[in-house]
Amino acid sequence: MTDPTPEQTETAARKGISLGRFVPIFVLLAGLGLFFLLGWHRYVSFDVLKENRANLLELVAQYGILSGLGFVTLYAIVAACSIPAAALLTITAGFLFGPYFATIYVVVGATLGASALFLAARYAFADLLRAKAGAAIQKMEAGFQENALNYMLVLRLVPLFPFFIVNLVPAFLGVPLRIFVIGTFIGIIPGTFVYALVGNGVGAIFDRGEVPDAGIIFQPQILAPILGLAVLAVIPVVYKKLKARKQG
Repeated sequence: MTDPTPEQTETAARKGISLGRFVPIFVLLAGLGLFFLLGWHRYVSFDVLKENRANLLELVAQYGILSGLGFVTLYAIVAACSIPAAALLTITAGFLFGPYFATIYVVVGATLGASALFLAARYAFADLLRAKAGAAIQKMEAGFQENALNYMLVLRLVPLFPFFIVNLVPAFLGVPLRIFVIGTFIGIIPGTFVYALVGNGVGAIFDRGEVPDAGIIFQPQILAPILGLAVLAVIPVVYKKLKARKQG
């Protein structure tokens, strides 16, 4: 029995794809569209946070743990819909909950939202893209899967890669959900904690008439240790490749 040709594989993949598979990704895209259509992007600013900080602190004091759960839900929706508000929300969390609880809430919410987008993208597009993939893409997919956790940690630790891109690429490369969740959860902790620390002092920053520095993570004294962690994550991959080349 002969193997199917690329054309036959692609045709079979297309036949197996129904419009229902695209519903989850359409829902998330609709959420992103509504964010801008309804003008909510105008509220994503430090000025709005400054004007409403007293009310927000009152809500947190009144509802306690429920406010934390509500924040986790909000952050998950923002991450799933790829809404560009993550940095401000993380700083806000540091202001409202302190750096430690803020880190927990943000990491949990971001991981849930990222996983939702990951699953939606994989469900909608993975089979079709795999059918269209050439030999080079398939080789890259195999290499990525072999060291998936290490690569996920590097992609999450290095703040140069947009969050939503790192949610999508592993979905197309066949990364298991478990590895994606672990890599995301652990990998975003350092950057999240940095922004939460900034948020913890945001009240004093506002009182001085200043604006928090959302680009603080790119300062050398902050970025260098995070890049160091990324290097540690990729060392096992380099070692395995060197060992395989030596044995070969």
